[in-house]
Amino acid sequence: MDVKDQRILVVGLGQSGRAAARLLLDRGAKVVLNDAREELEGLEALVDAGAELELGHHDEALFTGVDRVVVSPGVPPLPALEAAEGAGVPIASEVELASGFVDPGATLVAITGTNGKSTVTSLLGAMAEHDPRPSFVGGNLGTPLVDVVGTPAAEAGGLVIVEVSSFQLERVDRFRAHVAVLLNVTEDHLDRYDSFAAYAAAKGNLFRGQRREDHAVVPAGDALCEGLAQAGAATLHRFGGDTGEVGFSKELVDAAGSYYTARTPRLNDRVSGLAIGLDEIHLRGGHNLANAQAAMLAGRLAGMRPETIRAGLAAFRGLPHRMELVRERGGVRFFDDSKATNVGAAVAGLEGFAHDAGKVVWIAGGKDKGGSYAPLEAPLRAVGRAAVTLGEAAERIEGALEGALEGVCPIVRVGTMEEAVAKAAELAEPGDAVVLAPACSSFDMFRSYAERGDVFQAAVNALKEAG
Repeated sequence: MDVKDQRILVVGLGQSGRAAARLLLDRGAKVVLNDAREELEGLEALVDAGAELELGHHDEALFTGVDRVVVSPGVPPLPALEAAEGAGVPIASEVELASGFVDPGATLVAITGTNGKSTVTSLLGAMAEHDPRPSFVGGNLGTPLVDVVGTPAAEAGGLVIVEVSSFQLERVDRFRAHVAVLLNVTEDHLDRYDSFAAYAAAKGNLFRGQRREDHAVVPAGDALCEGLAQAGAATLHRFGGDTGEVGFSKELVDAAGSYYTARTPRLNDRVSGLAIGLDEIHLRGGHNLANAQAAMLAGRLAGMRPETIRAGLAAFRGLPHRMELVRERGGVRFFDDSKATNVGAAVAGLEGFAHDAGKVVWIAGGKDKGGSYAPLEAPLRAVGRAAVTLGEAAERIEGALEGALEGVCPIVRVGTMEEAVAKAAELAEPGDAVVLAPACSSFDMFRSYAERGDVFQAAVNALKEAG
């Protein structure tokens, strides 16, 4: 992509916006930096390199008077963006910009989904550590994709593994993943999108640039994901269930297909013949085993050898704040699943305890994202000892579930995370699990899901020993 001497507006000056600006300046563009915030620190190097500053506003004249606009994922829909689009100004996300500088001979693997995308991206990253190709792992996971530009991973023969969110996929046109993975689509971010259909369509943009020689990976039996994958021309591959290329050994799964009762259950790749025992991996819950299946399939399609895939799965220990065991106290285990920032993720986390001997005391709440909490009723009926709510969404969660769970799973409201941990510890019985799976974003009380998880863990570790 040639951007030399183009006047390009970069909107949103978080990590990805600043990275995009550095790339554009390095490639000879005339960069204008724009953010609604009036004061930002750390822009001196960009200004010294020639960037202009336009802070504290989103004037339409600024947006329509440039050659191109690059939008950071955190930037919501804006009238100025609509004006630029109407004026014919090209608008691209940071991942769209970055992909234009990646050699077509590099293998680009992109992963999205409402839940699990960070885990699958990290699993593939663990596999890549055992692959001979130079590799990059990043995107929504942390390191912006533009940082791959100029590295060996972005050249022919390299391997690029990137997590992409719906926000990043809103503005893509030529972005092309050789292997595109869509793990699931459930209600999320309805505070940003007009409808679930609009949110799902953004996820489906992942497949638009794919060609016939590319690969689209979706869960077996998921009609929505399969339909979204039809946006491109790639070959469709499925994981999980009886029809997936990678799934559980059929004879090793019980009649319900939901729990693993045999002595040596395995994940099988029916094409490569690779079989991995569940005792070889370190992930908890059926949702994480589905993530492992997706990673196995994507790894094979990206050209990884079976021994590479096995080594990566065996080495991976999970991510912080994703069903992370914090402590066991008096026979009660405390799990931090703060990354469960939507209802679907919380449901999956609770369902993972369906075959435990004890029950679950669930800690939930935060900033509401506009979806329904009704899907939580069934898993709470099955595993719930009690629920502890806090934050802005507490009242709405209670309104949705309290009547349905009356006499089955009492709901108690508290004011702080420390109070939530103390109350949950009081309600739990030996053999139970206390699980922070908020089903909400963190921004009412915390700066991020990670800070929320850290506060939870500190509160858990501060509990005196039982008895």
